[in-house]
Amino acid sequence: MKVLVLNGPNLGRLGKRQPEIYGATTYADLAARCERWGADLGLEVEVRQTNHEGDLIDWLNAAADEATPVVLNAGAWTHYSYALWDACAQLVAPLVEVHISAPSQRPEQWRHTSVVSPHAALVIEGEGLEGYRRGLEFLAAT
Repeated sequence: MKVLVLNGPNLGRLGKRQPEIYGATTYADLAARCERWGADLGLEVEVRQTNHEGDLIDWLNAAADEATPVVLNAGAWTHYSYALWDACAQLVAPLVEVHISAPSQRPEQWRHTSVVSPHAALVIEGEGLEGYRRGLEFLAAT
């Protein structure tokens, strides 16, 4: 089974951006881990990251057309992008929402809202990069 692991803005800076919140592991390391975890589960995992909202929407629309399961960390778009809400609403295969930190526990009030969660079969937050592994395990079991 093919699975897309999609990452939004600033996630390409993992290991450099606020390591006290997001850890020291680089984005390249995260991508390699997701591919390895997926292979161990019998999944074909494709990992992508973008800082351009339209790219993410296009990828989600293609996933909807192909009935491809998705692990999604939409970054800041999680909290306000109604285009993202619409794209997630179209998905027919399971969606797992993942956040490295726990946005619901962060001090910024605006982080407490997610436009992705209403469409997600599972929401994982605050488990660091292991949240991606859990998301892949969930999809492999469905």
